[in-house]
Amino acid sequence: MTTQATTAEQPLSSSMRWVRWANLVFMLYLLLVAVSLVSGGFKWSVGEQAKTLFEFASHPVAGLMIGLVATSLIQSSSTVTSIIVGLVAGGLPVETAIPMVMGANIGTTLTNTLVSLGHARCKEEFRRAFASATIHDFFNLLAVIIFLPIEMMFGLLDKISTWLVSPMMSAGDMSMDGLNFMKVLTQPAVSAIKGPLASFGQTGGLIMIAIGIAIIFMAITVMGKLMRSLMVGRARDILKSAIGRGPLHGIASGTVVTILVQSSSTTTSLMVPLVGTGVLKVRDVYPFTLGANIGTCITALLAATAVTGEYAVFALQIALVHLVFNVLATLLIFGIPFLRELPLKGAFFIGELGTKNKAAVAGYLGLVFVAIPSAILALTA
Repeated sequence: MTTQATTAEQPLSSSMRWVRWANLVFMLYLLLVAVSLVSGGFKWSVGEQAKTLFEFASHPVAGLMIGLVATSLIQSSSTVTSIIVGLVAGGLPVETAIPMVMGANIGTTLTNTLVSLGHARCKEEFRRAFASATIHDFFNLLAVIIFLPIEMMFGLLDKISTWLVSPMMSAGDMSMDGLNFMKVLTQPAVSAIKGPLASFGQTGGLIMIAIGIAIIFMAITVMGKLMRSLMVGRARDILKSAIGRGPLHGIASGTVVTILVQSSSTTTSLMVPLVGTGVLKVRDVYPFTLGANIGTCITALLAATAVTGEYAVFALQIALVHLVFNVLATLLIFGIPFLRELPLKGAFFIGELGTKNKAAVAGYLGLVFVAIPSAILALTA
């Protein structure tokens, strides 16, 4: 009887997997359409006034805080960076967008920090869990402290990403015109949405942006859930197999797991209970966290493929900025022993402090994700 039931359930399970894979492909298509909507709506609504509209973000520190606050509120760096790709495709200058991408990296660390609060009842568990969560915070904060001044002075990320996309700028087979097949796929859906909005004038462009952002948020949320249901078991197997195999293997595994589940928040949040319960050590999950930073860049790169037109190459450039920033930060910080230990020391310190006084936890979250960004935005405004 049990054997018959199991046999009967097998085709259903297989068919459900196919349905979920089909839904995943559809959500990816919606993501590409949504980025086209944001870029098209941006061009339509502001046109040549784009630079004036974003004067408030022209200061790099203000741009950094906008990225941080937006990601803290939305709880998805993939969503925010995809929106930024769409805005750059619509004319937002790359140099204005670079600090926003850096800020998105910091904002995404809030999720696993909140997950660690689930261990608050047991002091020892909370100390380990909170330390494992905040190591992501401290690494990304250190990366921004190092690279934002370098970017402001020398434009390092701007220059490297320009060099990477320079083949696309040349005429011939490597030009961005080669990606025009995406326009064929996305244009019918974009036109269907844009058509009824034509009577609204420039306001129609703003409505298009709002629709695009809503679809990006929905598509990435559903993609994350689908990928977790399809891949989380496999991702956990990769995670377990990578324990004790060294930092390079850990970084590579963290990258793969994050690409599989389409969310660095999921990857890092998955580790928090494992550290809290003592299965893993904080030092063990450190390399996985760095890999998660790199793996999450895949969404913006996918979104950039949806863009065509005069700013298409810049949309790809800002997606590459996200990748280059995280790779360079990993190489520099994890590659230099002194810098490598700083996020660990910060995480251990805040873990001890939070265990002794829960008010310190609230103070830390409020200061890093609310008070400092709000104050800086108010001053720069």
